[in-house]
Amino acid sequence: MDRRSRIRLTAGNSTTRLQLGPESVARVRHAVIGRQRECEVAVAALMSGRHLLLEGPPGTGKSTILHSIAESIGIDMDFVEGNAELTPARLVGHFDPAQVLEHGYGEKIWIDGPLTRALRHGHLLYLEEINRIPEETLNLLVTVMSEQELTIPRLGRVKAEPGFRLVAAMNPYDSIGTARISAAIYDRICRLAVDYQSVDDEVAITRRRSEDVAPTILTEMAVAAVRALRQHPEVRIGPSVRGSIDLVLLADGLATVRSVSIDEYELALDAALVALSGRLQLHDSTGADPEAIVTEVWADVWARFHPAPDIDDDGDPPADGSQGKVPSRKAADHS
Repeated sequence: MDRRSRIRLTAGNSTTRLQLGPESVARVRHAVIGRQRECEVAVAALMSGRHLLLEGPPGTGKSTILHSIAESIGIDMDFVEGNAELTPARLVGHFDPAQVLEHGYGEKIWIDGPLTRALRHGHLLYLEEINRIPEETLNLLVTVMSEQELTIPRLGRVKAEPGFRLVAAMNPYDSIGTARISAAIYDRICRLAVDYQSVDDEVAITRRRSEDVAPTILTEMAVAAVRALRQHPEVRIGPSVRGSIDLVLLADGLATVRSVSIDEYELALDAALVALSGRLQLHDSTGADPEAIVTEVWADVWARFHPAPDIDDDGDPPADGSQGKVPSRKAADHS
């Protein structure tokens, strides 16, 4: 193996020389459907000693990619959930207050936070939804990323062990509860944009995560509905592939509860309403409600996947004139 495809990483107190290269990408892609380019770039960034930010909509596999990389290269990852309550002390650590009163300040009574633990042991520090973290807390990372060390009052300097990397994920800025990342952070981190995957990839993900409990056609319809909702003119932010997974699982559960076939229209519509309506962020100016939009989209998807025949078995149009129509909820209630 070429020297450039290796990097020295530290896990705990033991230092081992781990391989990073095509084999690492292959291991990551075994856990991540699609995303070959993203996996290659992410592995290359860590191999090059760079910090990495994955930016994209929810449900696009950002966390999965990072977790899979950590597992594939055999290095621990300290997880931090980004939110407005993440103070500097929660990220860095603190002195034990009771011990301070008795013994004063000292290293023995210091309790590591995720950042100092990752620095000391050469772990990956994973910040999920970094753009929800308060600016005061994020400012601590500027020196860490550029100097590979952190100076803590009354404790001293904590240097990064080999293998320390900051990896982060974030949703786009216009998502609710997010803020802009400062130029100082962006200047010290490599950014990889991650978008929604292809139809085939989303179908494969839904089938894997739902354990193939539903017919293929329902899985394909669930993905089609999710993708149509993202493009709906009244929708600002649509559902991710998690919506199609939940739809399929809910449909399977409803089929069991109602003792009916999973491919019934009303059953699938109920599953779609519950799985998808809460995932829609509508434009402020819209007068529509999420349930109406989901019902409209599901009817269109159902009609596309269930084209009605123009003639019946006798060669004549259906007597009830139902060809090309989606069953109505009212009609189903009286059946």
